[in-house]
Amino acid sequence: MESEQMYGDKGDVPDGDYIIPIGVADIKREGTDVTIVSFGKIIKEAHIAADELAKEGISCEIIDLRTVRPMDYDCIIKSVKKTNRLVVLEEAWPFASVASEIAYIVQERAFDFLDAPIQRITTADTPAPYAPTLLKEWLPNANDVIKAVKKVTNKLV
Repeated sequence: MESEQMYGDKGDVPDGDYIIPIGVADIKREGTDVTIVSFGKIIKEAHIAADELAKEGISCEIIDLRTVRPMDYDCIIKSVKKTNRLVVLEEAWPFASVASEIAYIVQERAFDFLDAPIQRITTADTPAPYAPTLLKEWLPNANDVIKAVKKVTNKLV
């Protein structure tokens, strides 16, 4: 499936051949206070939130999964062991989601490193709307990320 919202996106494309390794996540932004894991177009919201949170002294590490199967669990676990907090941002319903699987694996493999409950940010648990005004409310956004990060870092929301 594709997202119509990406049709207008622009970005640099490297000259020549390049390879995106399957099953290898990419740390897009180094951080020390919280790990934010995401993938796809919604990761832009994580970057917007991280820029705002940096102004408040909160350092966010952003991991772009790039692929979800296979998933680079080792990258996620290593980051959580460093930051001790996890927020997962996904453009999907909360039930049976990639975010749910990540939360399960992290609590199984790094529970003792967590200083706060894992936060999942997903779409609303309703059918996907088509009207742009409803879609905007249905999708996760940077403000949702900011609230979740402040919750896991014990900052006032």
